[in-house]
Amino acid sequence: MLSPSSPSASEFATFDWSSLVAGGFADRVEYFPSLASTNDHARDRAASLPYHEMLLVVADEQTAGRGRGTNRWWTGSGSLPFSLLFDPARRNIERRCYPMISLAAAIALVETAAAISGRFDVGLHWPNDVFVGNRKLAGVLIEALTDGRHVLGIGCNVNNRSIGAPPELAPNVTSLADVTDRMHLRTELLMEILERLSKRLDELATQPHRVGQRANELCLQHGSCLTVRAGTRETSGICAGVASDGALLLETPSGRQSLYSGVLVKNR
Repeated sequence: MLSPSSPSASEFATFDWSSLVAGGFADRVEYFPSLASTNDHARDRAASLPYHEMLLVVADEQTAGRGRGTNRWWTGSGSLPFSLLFDPARRNIERRCYPMISLAAAIALVETAAAISGRFDVGLHWPNDVFVGNRKLAGVLIEALTDGRHVLGIGCNVNNRSIGAPPELAPNVTSLADVTDRMHLRTELLMEILERLSKRLDELATQPHRVGQRANELCLQHGSCLTVRAGTRETSGICAGVASDGALLLETPSGRQSLYSGVLVKNR
């Protein structure tokens, strides 16, 4: 668990890379003060790395962070953007469960944020966003490579403040600093997220239904009217939660539907 500390101001702006390497969360760790996208860098590095190696890419800043579809992710100074390049099969995750990796990551983020903030309104928006109340705290982006490896990208607002976000985003985003009114050590936070993520990925390999059940418990969209776009098709209905196999359940005029992929385009 994360422990209270009183570090100097400079420590909030730095990463302790020796701790990340020693923690054994990845075979290789690469850090950059600034990147266009940690996901793009991890994907580009895949061609030159051994297939079995897990790569962790961390940056202080993203200049072109991406979300699902055409969405862009704001990454202010003091945030935590990182990506993992790994092979789900090497973790014994069945192919049918690959779409649930984003849920496993979102759960790890929610549980970390809830533990350090003490907030009960931290939860997830299917399939890959973390909210505190009605404001977005973090997002997950999964990209599958042709060789079977996946790039798991996470962007979490940590020491950046919503007041510094673009005007069109500021009312809809938050950060851990906003929520707790204090700064946080990003290395410690990253290690906690990775530890929880590793446990959830192991669970996805052995008891995938528990990941779906936990996602349902943490889902903040119950009872909301949602519209999900998959390709050219849009489906609207009242959210009935998340199924044990990770599907979003919508009550529609034609009956209950299970959606396994798509982009949320309306939430009210």
